[in-house]
Amino acid sequence: MNNIPKYLDTAATTPVDERVLDAMYPYFSEIFGNASSNHIHGKQAKEAIEKARKQIAKLINADSNEIIFTSGATESINLALKGYVEANIDKGNHIITVKTEHKAVLATCEYLETKGIEVTYLDVDKNGLISLTELISAIRHTTLLISVMHVNNEIGVTQPITAIGKIANEHNICFFCDATQAVGKIKVDVEKDDIDILCFSGHKLNGPKGIGVLFKKKTVELIPLFHGGGQENGLRAGTYNTPLIVGLGKACEIAENELKNNIDLINKIDKYLIQELNKINGLVIIGQDELRVPNIINIMIPRFNFDVFISKNFDFALSNGSACTSQIIESSHVLKAMGFSERECNQSIRISISNETTEFQINELVKSLKAEIKNTNYA
Repeated sequence: MNNIPKYLDTAATTPVDERVLDAMYPYFSEIFGNASSNHIHGKQAKEAIEKARKQIAKLINADSNEIIFTSGATESINLALKGYVEANIDKGNHIITVKTEHKAVLATCEYLETKGIEVTYLDVDKNGLISLTELISAIRHTTLLISVMHVNNEIGVTQPITAIGKIANEHNICFFCDATQAVGKIKVDVEKDDIDILCFSGHKLNGPKGIGVLFKKKTVELIPLFHGGGQENGLRAGTYNTPLIVGLGKACEIAENELKNNIDLINKIDKYLIQELNKINGLVIIGQDELRVPNIINIMIPRFNFDVFISKNFDFALSNGSACTSQIIESSHVLKAMGFSERECNQSIRISISNETTEFQINELVKSLKAEIKNTNYA
């Protein structure tokens, strides 16, 4: 049993649900038509895609014709930010975002700055939250877009999305929300929260990798990144990846049907995890607990080197930052923005769980942490 890898990194990716695999399988071989073809094979594929569009829309309370398929959240972010700016450049040249956004947002904003767009990067407090007062103060008459993520991928803290959406709506500013770590984990409602554009990826909610979504209200205009066959109402050219789209649709259907039960179960697992972690002297949980999603928790142990710990414990799948940047040896930009030092950043790690995380996995992690502290005299 000790040889079974203890997967505690679900914020990086999740395994594909077997029901999703079953739904996808026929579209690799039996129903293989190009969805843009007019014959029966193409029509079968097109029907499956439109069904998936409806399944996805229902999960976030959108209309199915507001769903655009992409290769993942990174592409969706680029399409949202670059596409909106280019389509609306006559209305202004200013974007507001947050220092703790995912690198895909920050890198895209940095690119837009080279094109003459002005970007305000909001600070966060010690819990990773923005100030709504500072957000309002940052708004200019040239502000085109506010971009704030729903759930932070490193610390799991949720921003006040409903309030942000209301502010954006009152000022007639487009609100874009990276909901990659939220969709399928908590209730997301684009209508209630006044969200104009939203993105997420399939592989974060037990769907396949390589497929993502950009929700866009009908009134929002974008310029496409790709030009070609005119798929997705001209916003995303390229042959439809029918199997992955079907898989994402099924994953969203499952998430919609099982959301409440999964939230209840993960809350119980999270409660047990915190209970056991609190038995470690000096351990600090980063971020305000009541504003954190239960599946992501970032911890810090003073004088503890997590890089050493991970290198010694190959049977634990953990992350010391975003999976998209883990190959880059640098401290977390999220923790730095929250006021932590370089040294403190290196003493932290993200644990992310699912409804399949067991007490055994948690117990083994805590036991290993305690042993490492004792053996290396960190305490």
